[in-house]
Amino acid sequence: MPSILHTMIRVGDLEKSVDFYTKILGMKEKKRRDFPDGKFTLVFVGYENEPYEIELTYNYGVEQYDIGTGFGHVAIGVEDIHKVVEDIRNIGGKITREPGPMKHGTTVIAFVEDPNGYKIELIEKKTMLQ
Repeated sequence: MPSILHTMIRVGDLEKSVDFYTKILGMKEKKRRDFPDGKFTLVFVGYENEPYEIELTYNYGVEQYDIGTGFGHVAIGVEDIHKVVEDIRNIGGKITREPGPMKHGTTVIAFVEDPNGYKIELIEKKTMLQ
């Protein structure tokens, strides 16, 4: 049966991005591979017991990307959204939407922004749509 493996995002500052996903969101760096001939580095981050990963792609010399209008966000399920947001804020994360019900619904969400401007949605698991 097919499965989703990863989502790739391009990053301008690889180490700052790795720090955000590992230190602020609590993921682990699972794999890192440098391709000097291709002038890029790939780092895969994710939660320890989850197979799904985010692939951070750094192209040498590119410091910033235009995110565009097609990409929305990556979503992460959490147990206690208020505690997670407080923890993220206390270690320097940028909260762009405080916890609360989604518009026209009851699912409790919040948003944080990574160093590249990508949005990460936090969803309180007990309130998720079934």
